Amino acid sequence: MPVKTLKEFLDSSNIKYVTIKHSLAYTSQEIAASIHIKGKEMAKSVLVKINGKLAFCVIPASYKVDFEKLKKTIGTENIRLANEVEFKDKFPDCEVGAMPPFGNLYGLDVYADTSLAEDEEIAFNAGSHTEVIRMAYSDFEKLVKPKKLSFSFLSKL
Repeated sequence: MPVKTLKEFLDSSNIKYVTIKHSLAYTSQEIAASIHIKGKEMAKSVLVKINGKLAFCVIPASYKVDFEKLKKTIGTENIRLANEVEFKDKFPDCEVGAMPPFGNLYGLDVYADTSLAEDEEIAFNAGSHTEVIRMAYSDFEKLVKPKKLSFSFLSKL
């Protein structure tokens, strides 16, 4: 079952989405492969600390955060990857590492890479390592109101 809070939020907002079950997978690239979508269409949530405050950076699964570009774009040097101890208790309805990119539901800022808007739909973890939600990117943008920036690059696997 997807995160109850997220489903209730999507339903109350009259958003069309599908829930897709898949075999146990931990990386966004593995999940994308198991549900037969391109890595670029699978959005992953990267938790960062910006000036000491947790935030979501949402990028395609096949991309990596360019921290130098993010620092320049936001205008601060104080940005780093958050460690699990810093966020594991912040998402009580999610498995660690499977948080959906809806930071607004948890009081966190969300930065979405502009490359996500290149696809009509995105898929993302639904709070577990066995379920994703797929929906229109435009609906994600409307609900989350992320700060749209260019701060990632295609990863060479």
